[in-house]
Amino acid sequence: MSVKISNKKELSSEQREELFKVLKDRFEKNRNRHISLEWVKVQVKLEADPEKLLSLSEMERTGGEPDVVGHDKKTGEYIFYDCAAESPNGRRSVCYDREALESRKEHKPKNNAIDMAADMGIEILTEEQYRNLQKLGNFDTKTSSWVKTPTDIRKLGGAIFADFRYGQVFVSHNGAESYYAARAFRGELRV
Repeated sequence: MSVKISNKKELSSEQREELFKVLKDRFEKNRNRHISLEWVKVQVKLEADPEKLLSLSEMERTGGEPDVVGHDKKTGEYIFYDCAAESPNGRRSVCYDREALESRKEHKPKNNAIDMAADMGIEILTEEQYRNLQKLGNFDTKTSSWVKTPTDIRKLGGAIFADFRYGQVFVSHNGAESYYAARAFRGELRV
């Protein structure tokens, strides 16, 4: 069963201020992730969309350390990924999706990655997005992250995850119902 992470509709002014400070500081410290972008323009977009700001707050609260990794020139959207060095701590020990969660007879995890992401208003990274993230630094050197699993693999009971070891991105598989203390998921948010 999925549990709504937050029932709030908007952040308080104090929470907004604190989140903007954290996001701006991270943006400035990691210029290599967004060389030609300006924080002021990102903040204007965020201020115009309280729901997306709430999603970023949830990404931050669960240990994702979201940061801007790109700008879609066609849509005008800024793209945020979870950029924590290791898979977000507040999202670990979850199986892949609801079907996998319900299939477990005992020792069920508290939640699943797909429902958590949906509740947060974000999308789980695809394998391609995960590989692009790794071009910005070394992530998941001690942990792993579920990535969006193709339907044909999921229909057979599997799910895929990725990590970074020995200077390489590795994509592997598990039963979708498996969960580990060192595996969570990374998300994307477009604003």
